[in-house]
Amino acid sequence: MSIIKAVDVSHVRFRAPDLPLMRGFLEDFGMRDAGGSDGNLYMRGQRAAPFIHVTEPGDPGFIGFGLWASSLDDLERLAAKTGIASQPCRAPGGGRVVCLTDPDGYIVEVGAGQDPATPLKMPATIPWNQGGEYPRKGVFRRVPPQPSNVLRLGHVVVAVTDFRKSEQWYKEHFGLLTSDEIRPGGEHDRAIGAFLRCDRGDDLCDHHTLFLVEAEGAPRFIHSAFEVADFDDLMRGHEYLKTRGREHFWGVGRHYLGSQVFDYWKDPWGNEIEHWTDGDKLPADQQGGFGTIDDLLGVQWGDPMPIPDAALSDH
Repeated sequence: MSIIKAVDVSHVRFRAPDLPLMRGFLEDFGMRDAGGSDGNLYMRGQRAAPFIHVTEPGDPGFIGFGLWASSLDDLERLAAKTGIASQPCRAPGGGRVVCLTDPDGYIVEVGAGQDPATPLKMPATIPWNQGGEYPRKGVFRRVPPQPSNVLRLGHVVVAVTDFRKSEQWYKEHFGLLTSDEIRPGGEHDRAIGAFLRCDRGDDLCDHHTLFLVEAEGAPRFIHSAFEVADFDDLMRGHEYLKTRGREHFWGVGRHYLGSQVFDYWKDPWGNEIEHWTDGDKLPADQQGGFGTIDDLLGVQWGDPMPIPDAALSDH
């Protein structure tokens, strides 16, 4: 039994020496300034999460990420079991937070009790004329040039020193479930990583909330992934980021594991950041599977990963 069952990933946290530069990039990426009064940069998406991306002033680097507990009672249970007291959260939305450190030194900020933000207005959804059905009658599809509409943070990917040790820590603390293990040589090979998701019972969860992979040079950040409105919105963001001179990394394509349509970019300090849409959703009772390295790095369609010889180092 785990101490608590986390319900979702909440945010990623970085350091950077130039917060206006980071804000400009994230606005181009499709986020909005969430305010805040502690000297950090907080950015939000379209939905009710108070913030989804935090940058502190300082030397560039990845600090950690956040998870949501289901309630303040759960948060206090976590605090009691770990011996780390909850603290008031100074970020937008308030609430309380317990700050843990995982086996590789990543900070994991577990929060509850935040006041939700007011969701931002989304563009109207226009149906697709496809599959022999034509619901869009007399309505033109016009996609104006502007950033994507980032909805929320979907998952975080990090390299770890010892996959099984890290997996055990996250499962014991937060009740995460395995969607797919990565076994390079096939089903009977040693697992070097796994796509993990939150246990929400019958409520569906993304195929992965957290991906851990044992890789040379660990620990290190690999990427964070943010859901956008739909495929047109992803492609609109792709074109907009190109016009803004931002650094593209990989995509557009569709993953095998998780099935997301993806598009990867790099922020001004080289951190990978992904737009995605149309990912798999799973209930808690769906059994986990496995994938090979080819499944992990391959695509159902789209360009192959640009640096296949360094795949585990760069993805």
